[in-house]
Amino acid sequence: MRLALIRQRYNPYGGAERFVARALDALQRERVAVTVIAREWQSSGEGMAAELVRCNPPYFGRLWRDASFARAACRAVSKRGFDLVQSHERIACCDVFRAGDGVHAQWLDNRRRALGAWGRLGIAVNPYHAYVCAAERRLFASPRLRAVICNSRMVAGEIRRRFGVPDSRLHVIYNGIDLEEFHPGLRERHRSGQRAQLGIAADAMTYLLVGSGFERKGVPRLLAAFARLRDKRSRLLVVGADRRIEALRGRAEALGLGERVLFAGPQREVRPWYAAADCFVLPTLYDPFPNAALEALACGLPVITSASCGAAELITEGGNGYVCDALDVNALADRMERIDPATGAAMGARARSSVASLGIAAMAQQLVALYRSLLDR
Repeated sequence: MRLALIRQRYNPYGGAERFVARALDALQRERVAVTVIAREWQSSGEGMAAELVRCNPPYFGRLWRDASFARAACRAVSKRGFDLVQSHERIACCDVFRAGDGVHAQWLDNRRRALGAWGRLGIAVNPYHAYVCAAERRLFASPRLRAVICNSRMVAGEIRRRFGVPDSRLHVIYNGIDLEEFHPGLRERHRSGQRAQLGIAADAMTYLLVGSGFERKGVPRLLAAFARLRDKRSRLLVVGADRRIEALRGRAEALGLGERVLFAGPQREVRPWYAAADCFVLPTLYDPFPNAALEALACGLPVITSASCGAAELITEGGNGYVCDALDVNALADRMERIDPATGAAMGARARSSVASLGIAAMAQQLVALYRSLLDR
């Protein structure tokens, strides 16, 4: 089977990109020949199990960037004889669309809730958002589109309601997680050393957020909730990239959090950070299904996330974590205080069990079964 996979940019830090990297290796083992069509592919230092076709037309600004790549990618597809074309971008020349980034129109609706009048006006007049929403409508109306892979039931419901895509074309396939790479045993291997390096006491309650794009991930509200906690020995670790990281460091200082909050930046190796933490917190405004939440659960961490996160589908309230509204700082602080190192350990065992069936091989088998069903029609 010859599969084209379209993803404009790849770097080893992004959640969607890590899904692509995991899927490539797994699909190769299933004897699927994958060709990646991309503008930019930043190596993770490991060999890539696919042919790379680079489409990098010149551009100025992100609207031109996306539009020019869409045209170039569709031209590349038309010149080759693929059995199936799967896009991770909102491009209409695909047979299969993986909605890993969710629904842009839904993200804008969620974002408007957190903005004032001027911010909402900015969204309304922004030509880039208009372009992406139009591309989204063209994609879901395309007669070529045969299947949509959704990484959560939340996303499948949004696509059904907004675009009228029938259930027969919507396929929920959760992201796969390497259960041997991410596991509770990492605590024994990394916890004491990582905490010592970071200056965290062995018994200090430690919260962790992993993700880039801090406004969407909910970091400003997490800082506000963390400042309300009664335990002033607790620590917060934020791993990820954001252009406003210095401003958020300043906000943490203004809240009196001082050295209790560490902005660590992007990390190639995240496992020691999971090992150092007692609880994973992601009060995201919108996240279709973050790999970081899967990794945290696999490592035996209870997860606190928002109702606008696809990973909430795996959370049993009070069992392996909690779910609250993304904008409710009081509720977030309350859920954070319900977990301490002792209760977190018990919840962590249930967290691991909740992702036991979501291995990479299982994901690859579901993908291949879908591809074969499409080719047999």
